[in-house]
Amino acid sequence: MQTEQIYYPSLDSIKSALKNLSGVAFETPLGKNFNMSKELDATILFKREDLQVVRSYKIRGAYNKMSSLNDVEKKLGIVCASAGNHAQGVALSCKLLQIKGTIFMPSPTPNQKINQVKMFGEDFINIVLEGDTFDDAFNAAKLECDAKNKIFIHPFNDQKVIEGQATVGLEILSQTDKKIDYVFVPVGGGGLSAGLSSVFKYLSPETKIIGVEPEGAPSMLTSIRNQKNIVLDQIDPFVDGAAVKKVGDLNFAICRQNLTEVITVPEGKVCQTILDLYNKDAIVVEPAGALSIAALDIFSKEIKGKNVVCVVSGSNNDITRTAEIKERALLFANLKHYFIVKFPQRAGALKEFVVEILGPNDDITHFEYTKKNNRANGSAVVGLQLKSSEDLQPLIKRMKESNFFGDYLNDKPDLFQFLV
Repeated sequence: MQTEQIYYPSLDSIKSALKNLSGVAFETPLGKNFNMSKELDATILFKREDLQVVRSYKIRGAYNKMSSLNDVEKKLGIVCASAGNHAQGVALSCKLLQIKGTIFMPSPTPNQKINQVKMFGEDFINIVLEGDTFDDAFNAAKLECDAKNKIFIHPFNDQKVIEGQATVGLEILSQTDKKIDYVFVPVGGGGLSAGLSSVFKYLSPETKIIGVEPEGAPSMLTSIRNQKNIVLDQIDPFVDGAAVKKVGDLNFAICRQNLTEVITVPEGKVCQTILDLYNKDAIVVEPAGALSIAALDIFSKEIKGKNVVCVVSGSNNDITRTAEIKERALLFANLKHYFIVKFPQRAGALKEFVVEILGPNDDITHFEYTKKNNRANGSAVVGLQLKSSEDLQPLIKRMKESNFFGDYLNDKPDLFQFLV
């Protein structure tokens, strides 16, 4: 029986990638975050890949791969698929290496990321928007690649890409003399987690590497639990930089051996982390960039008094998503609630609801009658923001006692999405 051959990046190949990236990707800061360190009674260090030239670590893998192409391959041109950050790394690499590229991106990709890709690639790239998820764009890119005999630059399932991403780990270890007890790293397709964990296995094997995925796209966790690489049927694409239906085969083989643990965090918690980082530290991160930090309190007991590194993977966030980010954060914190309110057929019912049913700190954030032609006596979808989550049950009780309660929508996702 033939033994399965598993690729592991060598330390020499990773060091070579770091040398290759000189002048292209710069050494990003590794600095203590005082707010998180005080809150968790630990030394929390942020590896600021959000400050990279393309505002994510992706330039490392993209350039390392593309610079390895021979002259014939470069002349053929390249194709890639990306939710945004890999696309920016590929676009800049196209310009620096004078290679023509076609970049497939999912249709919901934030405009901010699309415009950045155009800016970095200039006349060397062409953007094609395809499908609703990364996987849709990926499939379209592969068809284009096969049809036109071009070179596919995979965002994560590639040896040279993994070696490029691994340079993040080399930098971390060179930037501190202290023992690193934990590293929290976001997991999308697995390129960064595979590369970084390999470096630590070589140079700091006692460090615990925690992979963090969004709850709505647990592809690595599901695969490790099933002991084979699984394709998820559905994912929540909100954390667009880390939402894939299937991790890379190369990455899965490495991560299942190297990662101490893989955990998930809810998208709403990621959103609250984004808001906290901005409000407390003036740090702007994208959803994937907040994953590692959002996971810290899950390990609050274990990391107390320890040296902990969080890889902040990217900052390509679209300001137009702010309202959605705030909404998801409030829903997660149990402070935003939606109801169908049935107004009794009596005069002054609306005034009674506002004055007597709502608490003094409750705010109406959404109000829409379900029947436009009978507003005086009809039901309405009402969104309420509470000061405390403990105010919810007393509010529901008052609504029921006065016959205003129709339905509670937060725990009915299908109805919620239809009405709100």
